[in-house]
Amino acid sequence: MSPILVRPVREQLEHDRIIRLLQAKNRRRYDVGINPGMEQNVAVGAGASAVFPDLVFHSPERGRRLETVAEVETGESVNHLEALAEWANFAKLRAAFHLYVPAHMVDVARRLCEDNQIHVQEVWSYHLFGEEVRFTLVHRSRELPPQSRAPSRPSGKARQGAAAATRPAARAAKAATPRPKAKPAKGGKSTAARRPARAQKRK
Repeated sequence: MSPILVRPVREQLEHDRIIRLLQAKNRRRYDVGINPGMEQNVAVGAGASAVFPDLVFHSPERGRRLETVAEVETGESVNHLEALAEWANFAKLRAAFHLYVPAHMVDVARRLCEDNQIHVQEVWSYHLFGEEVRFTLVHRSRELPPQSRAPSRPSGKARQGAAAATRPAARAAKAATPRPKAKPAKGGKSTAARRPARAQKRK
């Protein structure tokens, strides 16, 4: 929970229940750590720069690469201060940032992200129907976070084109290189110079 926000008890219980539902829903694909309420179980980063998103998704493979961080908001916490204090920091991590907000706060969340240039990979809305919670994907960015983009590698066709472009230059350089002169044969005379002498002896 953000240090700048104190939720009503009912909203906090709802918030933590959704966190645990998302953990159970994604447990097969990821190693999911959670930080419900004031708990700080799983950190991203170290030292003074460490942050504690509501959910932290690591790859289950060896190395446990950080894949995604997610923040669950309630009606009270979708505001300008929360966006700057929490969302902006999570969006700078080397992982996708997912945001979960109540259905009636989707437009507000989008506007806050746009106004503050916060890159959110996915925005989800949730509805509560008694004990049931329904999640709906309402926004998905086609672009990776700027800090997660790897330098692009040329395609196979591009590499072939570059190789073809260098061939004429290589041939021209090879043609311009002077060939070494033939060494004269022993005796200081070339083969052509010795041929007439042999012909005279035969006569």
